[in-house]
Amino acid sequence: MLLEIEKLTKVYRSSWRAREAGTRANDGISLAIGEGEVFGLLGHNGAGKTTLVNQVVGLLKPTFGSIRIDGKDMVADPGLARRLCSFQAQAQVPIDGLTPQQAIDLIGQLRGAPRAEVERRRERLVDALELGEWQDVDAARLSGGVKRLVAFAMAAVTPGRVVMLDEPTNDVDPVRRRLLWRQVRTLADHGAAVLLVTHNVIEAERSVDRLAILDEGRVIAEGTPAELKAGLGAALRLELVLDPDVDEPPASPFGLSAVPVGNRLMVGIPTDGAGQAVAWAESLKAAGLVEEFTLGPATLEDVYVALVGDTGGRPAHVEEEFDASAA
Repeated sequence: MLLEIEKLTKVYRSSWRAREAGTRANDGISLAIGEGEVFGLLGHNGAGKTTLVNQVVGLLKPTFGSIRIDGKDMVADPGLARRLCSFQAQAQVPIDGLTPQQAIDLIGQLRGAPRAEVERRRERLVDALELGEWQDVDAARLSGGVKRLVAFAMAAVTPGRVVMLDEPTNDVDPVRRRLLWRQVRTLADHGAAVLLVTHNVIEAERSVDRLAILDEGRVIAEGTPAELKAGLGAALRLELVLDPDVDEPPASPFGLSAVPVGNRLMVGIPTDGAGQAVAWAESLKAAGLVEEFTLGPATLEDVYVALVGDTGGRPAHVEEEFDASAA
């Protein structure tokens, strides 16, 4: 495997003396990602995804565990990690005062590629992402979505052996999100290991070869989208949108998972239960308990909801904001 992470643990401590105490942003994570693979890290805000990425790229030092790229120890040599990895951070890149063309060319050359090669690759990326109308505009005048696309191009113009993308589609419009995902696949097809951080379950299902679901700093599931969906035991999913006045979600008659998410109820349905599911949903609608419903194939979102549940009310994790002196 190109990227090997073993028993990775990151503890944010209240003081330098408290090595064991504190909040575990990552807790014994082990992953292996191959050349040419798009590997997703899926989880709610604060699950530990960004902390993991920052350790791989050498921005944070693990409390315990190892990280190896091509067999080389990245914990011992974080400078090498930054050379072997290209990285799109979750936060917007501060490029005001530069045009997209200047910013992409600058990063490509700083990563060691010849100027002519950088310019060729930048032109291809600008065309592929449909950024041509903005390439000579000061970045201070760009929308958040266009800036995200520029940040992706900066990471992709001279890609590392490992390409780290932290929520690359944030603020990007639906049309250009599709264009971006094609370029993610292209990076892998040219030999990079792509580590993709996202909370967008639907897009992850379309884009990744394998993925891990993180919750509270731990890997709680790992596999291909098909493998994870097979573990549900339900080939179909009935989604009920509950009436706002309903206090108690209706009990599922199917003996499979029924998980409330906000005002929705996600119900697992066996393959031969489609007709019964529609009849049950129609009866709930007639009784005023349900506003609308949809029945379709089980998705990766169903896996995520079944494992993690509704995380909308969870507090933000310390990984987003911490005292650097305690790291």
